[in-house]
Amino acid sequence: MSDPLQDRQVRRRLAVLRHAEEVTGNVAMTCRYYGISRQCYYTWLRRFDAEGPEGLRDRSHRPHHSPNATEAEVVEKIVHLRRHYHFGPAKIVMYLARYHDVTISVSGVWRILKRLGLNRLPASQRYQRHDRRWKRYEKAQPGHRVQIDVTFIEALPAPTPKTTKAGSAPPSSPEHIVETTGLTARRRRRYYQFTAIDDCTRLRVLKVYPRADQKTAVAFLDHVLSRLPFKVDVIQTDNGAEFQSAFHWHALDQGLQNVYIKPRTPRLNGKVERSHRIDAEEFYRLLDGVVIDDSKSFDDKLREWEDYYNYHRPHGGLGGQTPYERLHQKTTKPAQA
Repeated sequence: MSDPLQDRQVRRRLAVLRHAEEVTGNVAMTCRYYGISRQCYYTWLRRFDAEGPEGLRDRSHRPHHSPNATEAEVVEKIVHLRRHYHFGPAKIVMYLARYHDVTISVSGVWRILKRLGLNRLPASQRYQRHDRRWKRYEKAQPGHRVQIDVTFIEALPAPTPKTTKAGSAPPSSPEHIVETTGLTARRRRRYYQFTAIDDCTRLRVLKVYPRADQKTAVAFLDHVLSRLPFKVDVIQTDNGAEFQSAFHWHALDQGLQNVYIKPRTPRLNGKVERSHRIDAEEFYRLLDGVVIDDSKSFDDKLREWEDYYNYHRPHGGLGGQTPYERLHQKTTKPAQA
């Protein structure tokens, strides 16, 4: 309670005490007049005699001991997941249950975040309301439809040695040594992340290329077919230049059906689009300068992230399962009774 309200409470309680002493001379009548209990009156009187007007301020009703309170170690884990990964309460509950064997309700996590002032995400990651809601769908079996898309990623510049100009200090001079050991930022290259995601299991295949053309898209399609542990029936892409005739006919040669989404409707490729947002929030944002301008470095780290996504990361759209757990569920026949 703010100080002005506290001061108002103190003045009112002082008026009650004075009313009983100076006006009625009777505690019961004063309590009936002000609508309070005699127990409350005597509590105020005791505090006033002991501490003066300060004793009439409101006190915390928090219990001295809370045996059911969330442990400090669990609270630290909740705060870490929120601050570093921007997970919501539901995703935090999934991670705590899977990796720390901690059971806590979604509402309990939200109350902790609310108490610590962490209940609001950055503006760029808050829930956006839409005029229309799109009906979600999911294919029944793995491989029925695989969405493929490409996104641009900007590499961090790799430091390169400076070179000396003609006519400058000789190679053996200290000036030359200082000049050649200095580091400058090389021009950044453009890289493209190709992503394939199975509509049913959310199993993903990722790879980085220095170009985004049809030849690269064909190579990535062959890479996807060699990596996925099930037969693919349909490949779904947008209408980008890299997915045109050469890619289309190569898919048909592989016995696949290639379908295109309607122009300017990325929501129809929603699963792969959403996975790119997950990459940005949980992978690229946390690299913090680790990846340099080198396609092999990107590929190595992307492979680690791909394995984590497929095997270990609980997926909100799968009810907390990982993609491989959903694959195992879909491909394992139930035991006959």
